[in-house]
Amino acid sequence: MKLEEIFRLEPHGLDVVVGAGPKYPWGGLYGGQIVAQGLLAAAQTVDEELAVHSLRAYFIRRGDQDEPVRYEVDRIRNGRSFATRRVVARQAVGAILNLEASFQRPEESVDRQTIQTGGNADRISNLTVDQWSPTFERAFLPPSELEGTTRTGAGRAAAWLRTTEPVLGGPVVQAAALAYMSDDLPTDAAVRAHPVGAEPEEVRYQVLFTASLDHTIWFHQAVQADQWLLHDFTCHRFVGGRGLTLGHVFDQAGTHVATVAQEVLLRDSRHRNGETP
Repeated sequence: MKLEEIFRLEPHGLDVVVGAGPKYPWGGLYGGQIVAQGLLAAAQTVDEELAVHSLRAYFIRRGDQDEPVRYEVDRIRNGRSFATRRVVARQAVGAILNLEASFQRPEESVDRQTIQTGGNADRISNLTVDQWSPTFERAFLPPSELEGTTRTGAGRAAAWLRTTEPVLGGPVVQAAALAYMSDDLPTDAAVRAHPVGAEPEEVRYQVLFTASLDHTIWFHQAVQADQWLLHDFTCHRFVGGRGLTLGHVFDQAGTHVATVAQEVLLRDSRHRNGETP
């Protein structure tokens, strides 16, 4: 299924739309898909002049890939500068996601960037590109390319990501495409910061259970998700099985275009079975 098809939402009553997704390698639905579709559902009820400002989502239940998702939009507020929407994504089992999105009218302001990129766009062609989904691809940065730049936290994971096909639509659709991809790297950062990250890869896959818990994005300006964007994540705290990750997204010119925060649930099955890792 192409990204254009994933982003196609069918009306199903007043402020209600229905979306679907492809089968993913692990079964169930990909969190980034539900967040992106929820954002698009919210945007359909907002004046086109307003740009995406931010979103906050809670993953409630695992989605069923064999069932469509119903998005119910609540028009919480229409202000002079901002509009707020709440979206609940439902399947037969009940709510699977609760999302709130904020939109802002254009506003003149000081533009100051205080954090710098750790990647060099000129070197993307030298990196290995891989993908687990046909909708987007990624190229991880080796540790040597991150030398000389620092981030707070641990488990740093940085990669260039872009959609595999042009994103058809305006700024809101581009923002949704970024939201779709932004659920990819947080887990890498949480795993790398956890002691299990030192284990061989085949061991990690056998003993780890991971899931996205909540997800926040602040959009600092319009993005081009079908062009390479650097996602740079670290894990800032791990407690109660939850790894808090923070990521900065940069375009190829080094402009900080978005910030992402996510808590990742990470469980080592050996602890739960009473074993000592």
